[in-house]
Amino acid sequence: MEIRLQVANQSETMLKEIASLLPPLRRIKNELRFLREENSRLKSTLNSTAASTINRKPPSQSVFYFYNTNLDATDIIQSHAVDGLQPTPDFLTNFLGVLIRPEYLPNILAERAGTVEAVPIPANWHADIAEWASALRAVDLSEDTFTVVELGCGWGCWINNTGVAARAAGRKVNLIGIEGDEGHVRFAKQCCADNKFRDDQVTIVHGIAAANAGTALFPRQTQAGVNWGLEPIFNATAEQRREAVSSGACDELSMVPLESLPAGKRIDLLHIDIQGGEADFVRDAIGTINKKVAYLLIGTHSREIEGRLFSTLREAGWILEIERPAILSVNGGVPNVTVDGVQAWLNPRLAKKI
Repeated sequence: MEIRLQVANQSETMLKEIASLLPPLRRIKNELRFLREENSRLKSTLNSTAASTINRKPPSQSVFYFYNTNLDATDIIQSHAVDGLQPTPDFLTNFLGVLIRPEYLPNILAERAGTVEAVPIPANWHADIAEWASALRAVDLSEDTFTVVELGCGWGCWINNTGVAARAAGRKVNLIGIEGDEGHVRFAKQCCADNKFRDDQVTIVHGIAAANAGTALFPRQTQAGVNWGLEPIFNATAEQRREAVSSGACDELSMVPLESLPAGKRIDLLHIDIQGGEADFVRDAIGTINKKVAYLLIGTHSREIEGRLFSTLREAGWILEIERPAILSVNGGVPNVTVDGVQAWLNPRLAKKI
């Protein structure tokens, strides 16, 4: 999930926007009194109920402090942070020690070369507490070899971050990514090499993640790293495919089913961020997912998708561990997703007890 820049994290901006919408002073006083009473009630309830942890912070703080889990998400993240990291010229170094080239996201990282990034609590430029904790939770639950499959891998974000964390924890690693953009495929391979993963530890497939084999179209962009929201086009006619490829607008790529990947019998983490196709993919591939995937981390692109995932995965017996709903803005009565949601699911059939 890439965190979109239009979401405001600064308390002053948020309070100004809220203030412009508040009703007259009398109603404000009544609402404040209600909120104080509700806050007191919630504190009493939470103190007496240790089974569920609902992380909420006041509106003046970052929206990324809101997520639902029974785990200590910040502790999971902190436990993987590397002390004493030194900057590396031409790279951004994150809290795990992962080296990232600014050219992957030039509009965001252009001035970050030669710096070391702090622990991303509540968030950094591409993920928040909920997603970081979910990904690293999968590392903690893994066995001797950590296998990660990232669908829509971009520059190899999650195969590199979890791969570096797993290696630091003494695991062998098997890193697999699928990506439709040719330039981003190059980025992913480059990033894995920069972080000293051997060729035999990495598989990057130029294709489109799908439940079944076939072909689909994927839009081309002139400069990799600029557009991260490109979506595949399924079910195009033969004529449409010829026109799209001959015009240079699209590439015709193979659809790559999960079972065709060199992942072995167990996938410790399956990360899915495929621009709105998450619910369809999980529904159609649920048989393979149930058998092979120990932990599932999904970037969601609508509340509708989130509901469908709840239905499919709960019916299939999965356990929801961490969840943050998609963050919306409402314009003209229409909900627009400004930050993708996060869902992390544990497969009890393959779970490791820790």
